Amino acid sequence: MSVPRDGASAAIPDAHAEIAARERQRQLTKPPGSLGRLEDLACWFAARLRDPIPGIPAAEVFVFAADHGVAARSVSAFPQAVTAQMVENFARGGAAINVLTSFADCRLEVVDVGTVRNDALPRGVRDERIRAGTADLSVMAAMTVDEARAALAVGERCACEAIGRGARLLIAGEMGIANTTAAACLICALTDAPAESVVGRGTGIDDDALARKRDIVRRALARVRRQPPPSALELLAELGGLEIAAMCGFYLEAARRGVPVLLDGYVSAAAALVAVAIDAGVREWMLAAHRSAEPGHVVALEALGLRALLDLGMRLGEGSGAVLALPIVYAALALHREMATFDEAGVADATSAQTRAP
Repeated sequence: MSVPRDGASAAIPDAHAEIAARERQRQLTKPPGSLGRLEDLACWFAARLRDPIPGIPAAEVFVFAADHGVAARSVSAFPQAVTAQMVENFARGGAAINVLTSFADCRLEVVDVGTVRNDALPRGVRDERIRAGTADLSVMAAMTVDEARAALAVGERCACEAIGRGARLLIAGEMGIANTTAAACLICALTDAPAESVVGRGTGIDDDALARKRDIVRRALARVRRQPPPSALELLAELGGLEIAAMCGFYLEAARRGVPVLLDGYVSAAAALVAVAIDAGVREWMLAAHRSAEPGHVVALEALGLRALLDLGMRLGEGSGAVLALPIVYAALALHREMATFDEAGVADATSAQTRAP
């Protein structure tokens, strides 16, 4: 599966920096492995920041918003109008992601890729609208291939601009009523997992709505089942969302520029699967922040070969789980950089103790 681009592909992490970082971990004043996954985190970032002792990378967060035609099928506990209303809430600073990015002291930008609205966008929201929401994916393609490409380009531009400002860790969040239905379709299509194991309650739907949502996903998957199989880009156009496509482009551009991304939850993982289907090397630049309460998120993470840092039972989206993981990432890097080595501290290490033993 591939998308014709400018010939660029994902960068390759610096293996020498990672080896040097692991050697430093063995020299720090602690028993080997005693900091658990924090040690692996530091070494993972060393390879991607191309520095055996990396500093704390500046992070930026983008929330991509768009509507979905399949919302008319009552697959969400909230009406479609909530997407635009939440964009206004983001602009006012009243959403969870506003609180968390303020707490983490990282830049936040809200990007409207395709909400349904009749009024002007709130001040401070970036206007990248491609169309007023997607079509109903259960009966037709959610968007055209050209529209999917345009949405990919939105994410690419956002990543490029953030990197130009000095960001070295990127997070994509999303907002779009019914986008867990689109995410479920993509995850099923890209992993061959059945709807029963992927489709969850999203915003908190009841049993009847859950059964309806699963049936819609099955119908959408049957609609695109053909030979030869659709490409990753075609699947994105048939089953995805404008905000999901923008996130996918965001991940692709970050990997091409050699900048790691911290994945959020369920919808983020669907976008990540598409990005990896387009360019397998993108996987090397992805770190899973948390495991969502949505059952399909586990399916997607396993397909991506990623293990989440946190499991807090969250299913909010917006990039919230990824921003919550930032302090853990920063702590791992601070420990790696600032702890003394055995030589620096004048402390005997395990090797010297074994040498002295009779």
